[in-house]
Amino acid sequence: MRLSVSSRLILLALLLSLGIGGLFARSIWALHEEAWRNAQRTNVNLARTLSENIARTMESFDQSMQGVVEGVTDPQVMALPPAMRQRALFDNSLRVQGIGSILVLDRAGNVVIDSEFEKPRQANFGDRDYVQVFDGGAHTGLFVGAPVRARLSGQYSLPVSRAFYDSSGQLAGVVTGTIQLEHFQKLFNALNLGPDGSLNLFRSDGVLIVRFPFREDAVGRSLAGMPNIRVFQSARSGVFTGRAAHGNVERLYAFQHVGDYPLMVSVAQSVASIYAGWYRSAWLLGGFALVLMVACAGLAWLFARELRRRQQVSGQLAQAEHDLRTILNNLPSMIGYWDSNLHNRFANHAYVEWFGQAPDQMRGRHIRELLGEALYEKNRPYLEQALQGHAQLFERTIVDPKGGARYAIASYVPDMEGDQVRGIFVQVTDITERKRMEDALFEEKERMHLTLKSIGDAVVCTDAQGLVTYLNPVAQRLTGWQRFDAVGRSVDDVIHLHTPDGQVPQPSPLRQALHGQKPVEPTRGVVLHRTSGQRFDVEETASPITDRHGQITGAVTVLRDVTDAVAMAERMVHLAQYDALTDLPNRVLLQDRARQALIHAQRDQTSLAVMYIDLDGFKQVNDTLGHDVGDELLVQIAQRLTGAVRASDTVCRQGGDEFVVLLPGIDAAEQVCHVARKIEAACSVPYVLNGRVLSVGLSGGIALFPQHGDNFKALSRHADAAMYAAKQAGRRQFRLYAGADAEPVRVVQESGAAPFAP
Repeated sequence: MRLSVSSRLILLALLLSLGIGGLFARSIWALHEEAWRNAQRTNVNLARTLSENIARTMESFDQSMQGVVEGVTDPQVMALPPAMRQRALFDNSLRVQGIGSILVLDRAGNVVIDSEFEKPRQANFGDRDYVQVFDGGAHTGLFVGAPVRARLSGQYSLPVSRAFYDSSGQLAGVVTGTIQLEHFQKLFNALNLGPDGSLNLFRSDGVLIVRFPFREDAVGRSLAGMPNIRVFQSARSGVFTGRAAHGNVERLYAFQHVGDYPLMVSVAQSVASIYAGWYRSAWLLGGFALVLMVACAGLAWLFARELRRRQQVSGQLAQAEHDLRTILNNLPSMIGYWDSNLHNRFANHAYVEWFGQAPDQMRGRHIRELLGEALYEKNRPYLEQALQGHAQLFERTIVDPKGGARYAIASYVPDMEGDQVRGIFVQVTDITERKRMEDALFEEKERMHLTLKSIGDAVVCTDAQGLVTYLNPVAQRLTGWQRFDAVGRSVDDVIHLHTPDGQVPQPSPLRQALHGQKPVEPTRGVVLHRTSGQRFDVEETASPITDRHGQITGAVTVLRDVTDAVAMAERMVHLAQYDALTDLPNRVLLQDRARQALIHAQRDQTSLAVMYIDLDGFKQVNDTLGHDVGDELLVQIAQRLTGAVRASDTVCRQGGDEFVVLLPGIDAAEQVCHVARKIEAACSVPYVLNGRVLSVGLSGGIALFPQHGDNFKALSRHADAAMYAAKQAGRRQFRLYAGADAEPVRVVQESGAAPFAP
């Protein structure tokens, strides 16, 4: 019969293994399909995003060039002095990132106006395609030339040009500018398509403008007629699989034309990199499936083997039970087990000596029959508590069969199964000799106890080995150790002295006194309560105790609780650096953090910002609703400001309704503007104060390091000046300091915020 059951188990395991293999194979194929679909979606979205980004750059640059064309055809603009004409013509062009010079050329290609110099540089560009294309009216509107190495700057760039005409409609010249290829390269470098992947920007005629990875010899190369280029030119966007002109690597291509401009973007990712993750998953899942299949067969074999071992284990358990009974019967304490109805299930042979009954006679009997009515009633409260799940430890006097009185300490430990009590483990230990010794020493100890009990400090006494012999009540309160539990333990177990921060253990002063045989000066540290974990700041002193012969017989240590004094000192330090109302850093702490931030900014070549913020209409809140409401408003403002900035930033209350924000680690002014917008959004939500709904605006000023100052004093003065300008300009806005002779620039203005309305 066992062979038949084993055969069935093995057959079932094989069928289960085949099912697991099929299920995993189906899952691996589904992952293969999903990897391909995800790659298609990702590359299409990436091509669309790059196209939109480049289109925005081209649109912004084209608008700037149109502004220059309008200026050079306006007699009034051309009649302006050169300096004013420069500002009038090229103010818009400076807003486009990644552009080079913008030049105004006459019909022959000579430079007549230069965006970078009031006196134009001497050069002729009549040989460039972006100049010749407008001759004879062959092309109108914006023209994107082939990428070239700039004649003036020496950098690779993409020329873009527009023609302008005189009053008679004849070609008067060309406005040309360049977009540095480095601008597109940075955009491409931020993306990672894996090995053999590439990003390309083409003109519509197949001329390569820039690619990633960058190859200098590929800039300006015409790929017209290549199979991939023909696919790019056949539609506005698409996705297909093909092979590159070089490398013969199979790739997934996604392409997108750039707006209405003669440009195309392509994203190419190798098929091998697309499936790289799938290959790893396939091996992992395949291996896991194989492990499961083998495990199923192995478990069936193990189960069959365990059936054969069952009888062998039963014999071992019987032997273990015999060994356990032998050990328990030879213990000097009474050991017993009573079920939840207080009927005996086990007792060792010590019960014969104490109660005159053998274990076999006790089994199944109620504990009342063993103890007798009087002793049972004394123990009954402890038994009831133990049956409710509470361990009990108590002392009792028992009269043995010979009529002698025995002092015992009894322990009732509940046997728990979940929340239910199955029974009670009982241990009774004879402490008659200890009681006799206690009585002999009681009178002497009582005098010492009364003396030490009246001392306000914690006192702990040990013997010469550092084992605890006494704790007064104050020591019990500080350490969490009861005296009867601590006596006989090492002083290192009872008193854990740590460093003031509570992290690192300190050497025991009492041990030092024992080893050095001399008193130890007061040591500051922290003691943790044994059970609650509460910490106490203490000063610990220790001295050795010697007998009349000068031999050390023990030591005493005194711990003075200085928790309140330390807490008061820490509170005073906190108040010295933080505002009492908002609990924000005050000026002292702000200046210290600003000094550190400036040092890091100079070392790391980064920037930082100082922002001054003032509430609009705060005085009206105080005058109308009272100073209590005003204080609550300041607290809520502080909370919103703190929530709007990074953890590494500092929000300080400067005084009254004025706040200062320190923003270290800034890479660009736009980051500061973003923070200002977050602050404005957080603080524009109405406030509920004393049952009233208030709307309060902010005015702010910003100064940047190192543009606006190389020290905190200068940055604060300039940020304050920018805030004053924001208030003068109508409030509810942020302004960026622009220099001593320039009006601060508005960067953030609150939208739709109502004036203070209680």
